[in-house]
Amino acid sequence: MTSIRVSHNVDDAGLAELRTPRNDMVAETPSNVADRFELLEGPFESYERRLDVTTSNVESSPPTFEVVETFTYREAVPFWRFATHFPIKWSLPQRRPDNAQPWWAPPQRLDARAARVLTILCTLSVFAGYMGSVLSQTISFASDEFAITEATQGAATAVVRAGVLISVVVTALADRRGRRMLLLGSAVVAALLTATGALVPGIWWLTLSQGSARAISTALAILIGIVAAEELPAGARAYGISVMALLAGLGSGMVLWVLPFTGADGGGWRFVYVIPLLFIPLVSIAGRHLPETARFERSDPEREPTPAQRKVAYQRLAMLAIGGFFFTIFSTPASNFRVDFLKDELGFTTGQISIFQFAVNTPIGIGVMAAGRLADLYGRRLIAAVAIVGGVLFTALSYSLTGVSIWVFGGLGSIIGAMAIPSLGVYGPELFGTRERGRMNGIITVVSVMGSAIGLILVGYLKDQWGSFGPAFLAVMAGPAVLLLLVVFFYPETANTELEDINPEDG
Repeated sequence: MTSIRVSHNVDDAGLAELRTPRNDMVAETPSNVADRFELLEGPFESYERRLDVTTSNVESSPPTFEVVETFTYREAVPFWRFATHFPIKWSLPQRRPDNAQPWWAPPQRLDARAARVLTILCTLSVFAGYMGSVLSQTISFASDEFAITEATQGAATAVVRAGVLISVVVTALADRRGRRMLLLGSAVVAALLTATGALVPGIWWLTLSQGSARAISTALAILIGIVAAEELPAGARAYGISVMALLAGLGSGMVLWVLPFTGADGGGWRFVYVIPLLFIPLVSIAGRHLPETARFERSDPEREPTPAQRKVAYQRLAMLAIGGFFFTIFSTPASNFRVDFLKDELGFTTGQISIFQFAVNTPIGIGVMAAGRLADLYGRRLIAAVAIVGGVLFTALSYSLTGVSIWVFGGLGSIIGAMAIPSLGVYGPELFGTRERGRMNGIITVVSVMGSAIGLILVGYLKDQWGSFGPAFLAVMAGPAVLLLLVVFFYPETANTELEDINPEDG
């Protein structure tokens, strides 16, 4: 339990305000005891506010009062209390207008269940981020040990991407058996499969083990987004996606933390694959706090959508799949070819590349967090359009320029482009009914991965033909342009709208 004491010297109006139940980051209800207030709604397991009032100056007109306001509470945030303790402690004593939230909090207040679920999903996002990037960060070391060519390495990477088809099966099963079981099961299975990478005798065994692991970790990431959409309030879904994206990025970065200590060049890279075994006990603990989503429990497995509703669902599937396909034609090679561009075209040393990557990628969190709040406050379509135009334009220019310009445009491209993560990522879980949400999102992911593969091949081919990455990326800007048109003219606005209103079949 945390306790905060705040002293006030107030007049009659100030005392009356303190005696009014709060309705900002916490909603209160009066207790049976005078000057005591209990939790009505908020991100707390328990909460009480107590006022101790004494007259400070009876003779003044009006009289003034000395009030000691005491907050006693326990946050509903397993695993991450160390991160939320001080923001809550600093913000709670500050009374705000009705429903107003601190700048760091979601735009709509969370209750205890939503706060608990979000923090558990954040923990699982770290795991998914780590397992999803472990191969890409170690494939170079594995290739050296197995003495394979770059062509073989590329083929192995392509085969691993093809394994994403398995994720459709897992996510579709979640539409029948429930989110909780498949979510926790995927986390454990992905950890076990990832760990087999430490024992493989050759590149194709590594490809087989990590193709399966990547597929299950992809399913885990999809299910995390679905549970978030089904459990968070309508005004906090994009915020939730943004926080989980940041934590997935943290998990991805953890691979780079571990690598320097493994002696990767001498076979120590295998140790990186063992780390996910440490996740399994934490998944078990998370399972004790994670409920099945209320929307899945309410849904009727026998209820069939009407023909009109099914038509809308398939139109939305085509819209999101086409958008994802054309966007990843640009975004995936823009990320993957950055090191090649810096090394081969600009002659950067390894140290300069590391500094550039750190300088350009570190501020990404600014764009992600800002977009999460803005997409909930002002709408997904506006923020998504800004992210597509600014992110793609600045990123393409960073491949065409030299000197200080590539640092400036590379940074702007990363920050603005990252705003697409919550503003677009929230659409997949939002636009489908409960009993089709997993299957549809799995299909969208598969189609997007196909766009990634085509983008990598196309940019590589154009670079060889034209001798530079700059013209190649200017050419593939046509892909995100398709997504921009879809967002502007066809994507619905879903901010602050309940999923049952977006998907009448769940009504």
